[in-house]
Amino acid sequence: MFTGIIEHNGTVETLDLTPDGGRVTIHAPSVAPSLAVSNSIAVNGCCLTIVDLHNGRLSADLSGETIRKTSFGATGGELKKGARVNLEQPLTAGKEFGGHLVLGHVDTIGRVTHLTPEGENWWFGVQVPAEFARYVVPKGSITIDGISLTVARCRNNVAEVAVIPYTYEHTNIRDRQPGDAVNLEGDVIGKYVQRYLEAGHYERQAESRLTIARLIEEGF
Repeated sequence: MFTGIIEHNGTVETLDLTPDGGRVTIHAPSVAPSLAVSNSIAVNGCCLTIVDLHNGRLSADLSGETIRKTSFGATGGELKKGARVNLEQPLTAGKEFGGHLVLGHVDTIGRVTHLTPEGENWWFGVQVPAEFARYVVPKGSITIDGISLTVARCRNNVAEVAVIPYTYEHTNIRDRQPGDAVNLEGDVIGKYVQRYLEAGHYERQAESRLTIARLIEEGF
């Protein structure tokens, strides 16, 4: 489990892909010395298992499903050699919980629409797939390339977030161009609520209201 607070960056050194799998090697001297083979690490929000470490570099195998669901295998705007990636180690007991619950299980990819400066900050827009838009809630949490961000507004399936200077300088957002593929993960709490509703446990009546208290009372 992760929190979406990016503490390290790395650079893609090699990326070997086939339709059924592949391997990525990342130059990450700021974090590699503290890692071990078999550790988990989130790379642009995708939870991977480290299979090799050498000279400040880490390598991880990619399954066919990972390639299909993430920017590793995107067609256009995909990750390439030399790309900067966001890295996060798993949350440890007793550590400050500074973002939100991030599982590292990427739901889908989005496409950057704009990165527009406004004063000292930036507006960062991402076109999200229609089936993912139900998890995009104004003032709610969203994970973009592993970064815990707050949705400011969403219009026509474009989610916009406000990016402060610190986030801009310490993540790969500063490299983003329109059309780039980014990994998206919805808030896990929203997913469970959605699943609850789809299962028919909630009466869909106009006068009914879904509350946390009611969910608890009904054994959610």
